[in-house]
Amino acid sequence: MKVYNSLTGRKEEFIPLEEGKVKMYVCGPTVYNFFHIGNARPFVVFDTLRRYFIWRGYEVKYVQNFTDVDDKIINRAREEGITAPEVSEKYIKEYFEDAKALNVLPADVHPKVSEHIDDIIDFVQTLIDKGYAYEADGDVYYSPRKFEGYGKLSGQNIDDLESGARIAIGEVKHDPLDFALWKAQKEPDEIAWKSPWGMGRPGWHIECSTMARKHLGPTIDIHGGGQDLKFPHHENEIAQSEACNGVPFAKYWMHNGYITIDGVKMSKSLNNFFTVRDIRKLYSGDVIRFFLLSGHYRSPINFSDVLMEQAKQGLNRIVTCVETLEHLEKNGTDDFSDADKEELKGLDKYRDMFIEAMDDDLNTADAISAIFEMVSDINVYVRNGASKIFAKEGIAHIKELTDVLGVMQHTEDEDSADPEIQALVDERQAARKEKNWAKADEIRDKLKEMGYTIKDTPQGAQLIKD
Repeated sequence: MKVYNSLTGRKEEFIPLEEGKVKMYVCGPTVYNFFHIGNARPFVVFDTLRRYFIWRGYEVKYVQNFTDVDDKIINRAREEGITAPEVSEKYIKEYFEDAKALNVLPADVHPKVSEHIDDIIDFVQTLIDKGYAYEADGDVYYSPRKFEGYGKLSGQNIDDLESGARIAIGEVKHDPLDFALWKAQKEPDEIAWKSPWGMGRPGWHIECSTMARKHLGPTIDIHGGGQDLKFPHHENEIAQSEACNGVPFAKYWMHNGYITIDGVKMSKSLNNFFTVRDIRKLYSGDVIRFFLLSGHYRSPINFSDVLMEQAKQGLNRIVTCVETLEHLEKNGTDDFSDADKEELKGLDKYRDMFIEAMDDDLNTADAISAIFEMVSDINVYVRNGASKIFAKEGIAHIKELTDVLGVMQHTEDEDSADPEIQALVDERQAARKEKNWAKADEIRDKLKEMGYTIKDTPQGAQLIKD
């Protein structure tokens, strides 16, 4: 497998630090609001990478943090008249609801900043002791100029950075480039902890360095996140971690591209975002995930109703094929013919195509194309029916690959067992037997209004949810 390493700017063969094991850290949400579709992209992308590694036989330890100490959380707490911990716990719960709808598996560890304060203080003190950081009026700052490799991830030149840097009002740092590791408590209602430098709380960048080391060790295989985190967040993580630990922080850095609205990057600051919670009112989590995987993870993708409808139709192609096979599994012939066996053997090439695509820097777009080709092949073959065994094996072939992508996890249609729906299907079948075509068509149209298409096959009526 090859992955694009943001640190080197090229695709590299993936060779884990320890054979057969992968240590991944992915930046999680700041929990003060519902997450938007742009936030969802790294959650889905790196969940898919994790699933793929596991499918290929790796033992994966996956860590995704919650930033539950932040200015935005403090401000939201003031707005809502509750405490900062109450805000963060509320939106952590909401995160898990939306993540589950997107079929994003829980991480092996979801560390919170508030639960690692002592670890963070120890980390910051080490940076002070080593001369990379200093205390000033209760704040602690890191000096990027002291770290020789600063800028190596983002390609930023420290002299260019200096020309655009400013010292904000109230800051007492030595250099405009210095960034906060620890922030002194400014207001009595701010959440704060006791430290060697007075009451305060961690800065943003230090949390990930600390929690990655705590749960994965000083060097990890993969650090992932959105492209917007490359600078300054990930650049600062490298500076902190490598200065503190004396070893490389991450072997591979992977960043997903932006989601745009009319060509403009989606962000809460521009107020041009759509939350997953709102999008779920119009589209299932499966469709949202399928949309996010339909393009290569490093490329920007534009969010629109047109593209969401295309994703819905694309996913429906796969779902409908599986439903056809499920119908055949119940109603097909028991004769597992030589033609069936030959067709099944031929499906293996699509699995190979899928692996080739995923091995090429997680190319989920081409992986989906391989599934589409398999579906088309199966649809042509089963046009006149197939054996129950072929149908069962065909379903297994498709679901093996869709499970890796994390789609079609919620496709079991509970409504199909609804007595009212089934009664209409049975009534239509009776009308057809009596050659009462007008009544049969009337029931078909009624089912269509209820969101179902009925397909007549040699094996009987097949009900398909639109």
